[in-house]
Amino acid sequence: MKKMKNGDDFLNFLPCDLSIKILTALEGPSDLVRITAVSRNWRHFVIRHGLCKHLSLQMFPQLSRVDRVNELGGSTKGHAGAGSSNFMEWEALEREHRAYAFLARCCLSTTAGDCISEAIIASSTDNYPEESICNTLEPRDRVARTASYWSSKGQKNPAVPETLTYRLIADLCVVTEIKIRPFQAFFQFGYPIYSAKSVRFRMGHIKDADESCQDSGTDRFAWTYTSQEFEMAQENRLQTFKLPEPILCIGGILQIELLSRVQRQEIDGLFYICVSHVQVVGRPLSPAFGIQILEPPEKFVLEVQSYSLPTLPEQMSSITSLQMRVRDLEQILNLLQGNEGEVEYGYEWEVEDEDEEEFDI
Repeated sequence: MKKMKNGDDFLNFLPCDLSIKILTALEGPSDLVRITAVSRNWRHFVIRHGLCKHLSLQMFPQLSRVDRVNELGGSTKGHAGAGSSNFMEWEALEREHRAYAFLARCCLSTTAGDCISEAIIASSTDNYPEESICNTLEPRDRVARTASYWSSKGQKNPAVPETLTYRLIADLCVVTEIKIRPFQAFFQFGYPIYSAKSVRFRMGHIKDADESCQDSGTDRFAWTYTSQEFEMAQENRLQTFKLPEPILCIGGILQIELLSRVQRQEIDGLFYICVSHVQVVGRPLSPAFGIQILEPPEKFVLEVQSYSLPTLPEQMSSITSLQMRVRDLEQILNLLQGNEGEVEYGYEWEVEDEDEEEFDI
């Protein structure tokens, strides 16, 4: 048996499968990038066997839907002749290596924050626009002494579900947790809390980019991830639902399924679900990365648009910010005009403890 001397490269002595097993036991693609700096031989081994892609797929199984990787603005310098096909194949492997290594770096290096861009549609709304889904983007449950919340339509059957659908700030977002605050009706006797019994989350994209997504029907969306159910407490606090692992949302659409109703309204005897605030915590991967959905929409092209680390916007989208400012101005005008009888409730609103309740799987 040939013995390995000091300074010899173990990749030259071990079987290929064993070398791959050793290298893929590393924590992530970032470690592989460091390994590629050891020697040209190690770099070629990592790239040739697609190890960065392999580890990225372990981190995010949703990447199995990637059909190919494109680098926007890059040019393919092919060579004519017998070796051109080998050159093109190697260039594609290098491109994938750069893309997946940088994607992993973005997921680990960028700061997490609220990723909601806008509220799209609710499956039902009791009084529109006073109780619309747009109110769930407002952290406060009262604006100028008027309650701020979304309310479903009432149902005799408490098992009837509801959905709230949102657009995220990027077509690719790594989502780690969703926060929901059920609404407590402080203007009703007993201050009832209209929570759901449990929640579930879906992530995906619009099937046809030319169609409007102002429809909560699942036929308009292609879902690439569906979570298990999380139990929701009937408490007026921001409840945290932590996903078992970070999820790559492909397409920038997130839907909250509110399953079963627990609170009946005394005045009509119907069951309602009401939500005052929603947050989606994660890391956007734009403008560094984009996607191109292919037809049929089971696959997509991963596009590297820049090798600069993405950052969260300093403030909410202009649409969301404008909506909230308009609502605030409307409430102020109502007060100035003396129309405050509708919003006086006869007692001081108690400030709730802002501690969050976390539900881990």
